[in-house]
Formats: sequence, C-alpha cells, structure tokens
Amino acid sequence: MNDPLRTALAELLDGLPPTEVSAAVDRLIANYRGDTPTTAPILRHRADVAAYAAYRMPATFEAVRSALEAFTEAVPDWTPGSHVDVGGGTGAATWAVTATWPGGRSVTVLDWAEPALALGRELAAANPDLQGARWQRARIGADLTLDATDLVTVSYVLNELSPADRTALVDAAAAAAQTVVIVEAGTPAGYERVIEARDRLVRAGFRVAAPCPHSAACPIVPGTDWCHFSARVGRSSLHRQVKGGSLAYEDEKFSYVAATRLPAEPAPARVVRRPQIRKGQVLLDLCEAEEQLRRTTVTKRHGDLYKAARDAGWGDAWPPYGSAS
Repeated sequence: MNDPLRTALAELLDGLPPTEVSAAVDRLIANYRGDTPTTAPILRHRADVAAYAAYRMPATFEAVRSALEAFTEAVPDWTPGSHVDVGGGTGAATWAVTATWPGGRSVTVLDWAEPALALGRELAAANPDLQGARWQRARIGADLTLDATDLVTVSYVLNELSPADRTALVDAAAAAAQTVVIVEAGTPAGYERVIEARDRLVRAGFRVAAPCPHSAACPIVPGTDWCHFSARVGRSSLHRQVKGGSLAYEDEKFSYVAATRLPAEPAPARVVRRPQIRKGQVLLDLCEAEEQLRRTTVTKRHGDLYKAARDAGWGDAWPPYGSAS
C-alpha cells in the first residue's frame, strides 16, 4: 500500500476508542457484504468513516491499482489528464490513480456521504497529487450527470445501487469518459454486476482493455462460475487490530472491467485462476482472445516461456507483454 496513505490512516485511527471502531467495522461488514441496495449513505458518522477507511481503503486501493496496472499494459502510452471518481467515499481510487500515473490532474470525487468526503479531503492532504482535488456531494443514481473527463472510476459502488441506478451510472460514465474502470467485490454477484456494466459499455462503443482479451460475450456460462482476481494487501499493526487478524497481509478478491474508447491492445490471454506449478510444468487456466476458456500446460521445453509461466500470477496477461508467444 502507498506509504503516505498508510501513514495517514495510522494517524486517523490514533486515539480513537478501539471498541467504537470495531463496532463500526462490524456494521460495515454487514452492509458491504450484502447485496441489498440502500437509499441512504452507509457512512453517516465520523466513527463509521474512520472504520471504513481502516477496514476498506487498503484493500480498495490495491484492487483498483491492480485493475489500472492491467489497463496500462493494454494502453501504455496514455495518461489521464482528468479523473472523476464516482461514489469515491474517502478516495481510495484517487490514490490508486496517482500511484499508477503520478502527477497532478483535475480530480473530482463524488459521493453522497458528506462525512466520507470530509475525511477523504483530510487524507488527501498527505498526497501532493491530490492537492487540487474537488470533493463534492452528489446523489449517485438516475439524476447523475458527469462532466467530460478522461477517466471515470467506480469502485465497490454498484452493489449499493438499485438496477435502475446502476444502469444510469454506467450510462453517465460512458457518455462522459474516454476510459471507465469499474471494480466490484470478487463474488458471483459482484461479477454479475461487472458483466452487466461491461456489456453496456461495449454497446456504447467502448472496447474492453482488461481483463478480457476480447470485447465479445464472456465465455463463462452464467451461474456456473465467475471471473475474479486477487490483490495482496499489506496490513499495518493498526489495520490488524481493527480487522481482528494476525497475519501481515490479506488477499482482496475483486472483479473488474477497464474499458476505453482509446486504441488498446488487450492481452492475448488472461490467467483466470491461480497457476498450478508441478514438477517440470505449469498449468495455466486462460481466457483467450478466441472467446474461450482453456487450460494450457507450459513445460521446460518451452524455454523462456516456462520461466515466465513459473513467475506468472493470477490475473496476469499471457504471454507477458513484450515476450514471445
């Protein structure tokens, strides 16, 4: 996780009663793991926002950064000059964008929870690239309008919305942006929401840059499986205290789509399961440009490709960008 963000989060929790933060975390877990849309902001009080920042910001940051890094492999020569983060809350996605493309740009964070925006603004003071960011209260739904922008991010928001509001949000993002990146929880329901958004973006003229190697229909038969990935999240001692865990890390499961109107070169294939390393061979489960799922076996006789396979991770392009197939 970004060190200035880690430091800012540690300072945020310093002095807060652990029992109050833990109780707020428990409430947030129930809300964010559910699939029931809400008509009121989940983050309503300072304690709720502090708990959210400690509980979710590190994981959201790593998931969004993973999605953005996959996008940059497909579109390597582009840097967004403006960014709108819809439903951005305390701003984890804005930190991920500045980690991916360092430097200042026009940044607007929209959320309907004023306490979240206030804390996001406070945390952003530790990030020079966010000094000019605007934090604006907005109802995320059918009445949402977005100004033209290079990049729109929507992370862990669709699950809070009704189907009609989800559609309106995706359509507004498609009308405003050159590139749209949507991240949801790596659950069957989260994947379904991502696929729904992906299909709308493609119909609006976008091309999928990542994770899919094509913009055709997902080859997964609905209801049989789901596409998701994993990001390793380092946990500070304060983070472990709030989360009630002992490990120095956790793995955030997420589903995403990064779609663009820009020229893009999607991966020839994407590793969609954790690679299985056997003696002298590596088994890779791939989603391929031919619009199919396939398991391939890479052995020592493949030379450098075998070395690449041993280093390949879940979610990586295959073969790696810049390597011979």
